[in-house]
Amino acid sequence: MGIEFNASDRTTLGVEWELQLVDVENRHLRQEAEQVLAELPDLSETPSAPPLRHELMQCTVEVVTGVCETVQEAREDLAGSVRRLQGVLEPRGAAAICAGTHPMDDWRDQAMSPVQRYGELVDQMQWLARRILTFGVHVHVGVRSAEKAVPIVNALAGHLPHFLALTASSPFWSGHDTGLASSRSIVFGALPTSGPPPVLPDWPAFEDYMATLLRAGTIAGIKEVWWDVRPHPDLGTVEIRMFDGIPTLREVGMAAALTQSLVAHFDNLLDRGYRLPCRPSWVANDNKWRATRYGLDARIITDERGSTVPLRDDLYELVRELEPVAARLGCADDLDVVSEVLDKGASYERQRAIVRDGGTLDDVVDALIAEFREGIGGTATGADRVGGGTAAAPPTPTNRGTSHAGT
Repeated sequence: MGIEFNASDRTTLGVEWELQLVDVENRHLRQEAEQVLAELPDLSETPSAPPLRHELMQCTVEVVTGVCETVQEAREDLAGSVRRLQGVLEPRGAAAICAGTHPMDDWRDQAMSPVQRYGELVDQMQWLARRILTFGVHVHVGVRSAEKAVPIVNALAGHLPHFLALTASSPFWSGHDTGLASSRSIVFGALPTSGPPPVLPDWPAFEDYMATLLRAGTIAGIKEVWWDVRPHPDLGTVEIRMFDGIPTLREVGMAAALTQSLVAHFDNLLDRGYRLPCRPSWVANDNKWRATRYGLDARIITDERGSTVPLRDDLYELVRELEPVAARLGCADDLDVVSEVLDKGASYERQRAIVRDGGTLDDVVDALIAEFREGIGGTATGADRVGGGTAAAPPTPTNRGTSHAGT
C-alpha cells in the first residue's frame, strides 16, 4: 500500500486548541457549539480549513490555525479566532476555558455533535467514545520527506512524558480528584488505536502496517490511528497529540515551541547522518504512565536497563539543549516558559492548590476562566507570566488557504 506524504519544505506549524464552553454563573458545560458556530459562519463554514470547528460533543469548539511559520504567528492566529468566539459567548453568559477535563461535569450529561463522522465513531466505539469528555491540544510540524517522518516520530515518542507532564491539566473527573495529573490520558487512551506509536523502522513499514489495519477492518482510514504522536501524510507533518488541554495561550506557545524545536533538531541530526534515538515500546508506555500519575514529579526511565532520572531535571536539560534551535526559529521566549512552568506549577498543580487552600471546584472553573481570558488579551511575551499577560491585539488571521490541522 503506497501512502503519499505531502512533504513540507520547512518546519511550519499548525495548532488545534479544543475549548470548553462553560456557563459563567453555574460553571457547568454549555451544549451550544452548534448555535455558537452558526453565529460565526465566516470562521466555521469556509470550504477549506475553517478556524472554528465542531468536536465530538456540543460543549466543545476547536480553534485551528492555518499554516504558520513561527510560534508567534500561531499564537496570533489562535488569539484572533478566540476573540471572535468570545464576542459570541459573552452575550450568552458563557465563556471558553481549556483543561484536559471539566472539573465536575459528567460525560453522561453531554449532547453529541451533529457531525456524521462523530456519530459513526460513537456507533463503532460505544461507551469508549461516549465518555470522551476530554480536551487537548495538537501540534503539527512540517517534515521534509516521508523518509524522515518515521524516525522523527520514533524519537518524539521518547518525549511523551515531557509533553504530558508540562501540560497535565485534568486531575479531576466528574467532581472527584483522581489522584492523577492527567485523567484525560487514561480516558482517551482507552481507544484501541490510541497510545504511544509502535516502533517502526521506516516509511515502507508504516505503509505496510496501515495496509494491515485496513485489511483487518481495524480502521476505515489512517486518520483513525490516534497515536500520541503520528505522521500525518495528507498534511506532510508529524502531529503531537499528547498534550492535555492547555489553559493559557502562553502555555500553548510553549507546547508549540517545544515541538517545533525538537522536530527541527531531529531533522538537522538526520541531515548530518546521525541515527535518531528510539526507545523500546515498553519504555515509552511506562514513562507515559509515570507522567500520567505523577506529572512533573515523575521519575522517567532513560535506558533499557531501567535507569531513571527526575523528569524535572530532564526537562531543564532538554531546554538547554534546544535553546540554540529555538533561537534560530524565533521561539526562544516561548520555549523558556518550560522553566517557568517548572518553577510555578503546571495546571494540574494550580488546580489542586485551589482546593487544597479551601476552594471548591467552582473556584477551579473560575480560575480557568480568568487564566484563559487574561492570556487572550494579546500575544504572550517574555514579560508575561504563566496564566496570562496582555499586549497589543494582533489582527484576525487571514492565512487560510491550507491548514496543518486534521483529526
